Amino acid sequence: MKRKIIFYGNYFLDFYTRQDHKTREKIDFVLDLIRHVERVPIKFLKYMEGTDGLYEVRVMIQRKKIRIFSFFDEGNLIILINCFDKKTNKTPKNELDLGKKLKEEYFVGKSKGKEDEKINHI
Repeated sequence: MKRKIIFYGNYFLDFYTRQDHKTREKIDFVLDLIRHVERVPIKFLKYMEGTDGLYEVRVMIQRKKIRIFSFFDEGNLIILINCFDKKTNKTPKNELDLGKKLKEEYFVGKSKGKEDEKINHI
């Protein structure tokens, strides 16, 4: 099984490029694992209860917790949206709201044939 990972908008890319080399390597490792492992452990990909289909990609590096919101489209296609450093045990409401908004925006654009305008490939 191989999943395809793309990102919507520039939220992921902007976050990714601001990270140091070691953090980018760890993000790459987790995304590669998600691409190739059939049953991804919850340690790396967790369904967000009550979000209507949002998942969080979980990256731990030293004491830093990075979260990348994502969702599935067409089975094996994963769309990465917003990301952030998680500083507490609770997910920030503004990040959760942004994730929901971006997911909705993606599907509205797709229904109008315009989703490609903000799609970027890894």
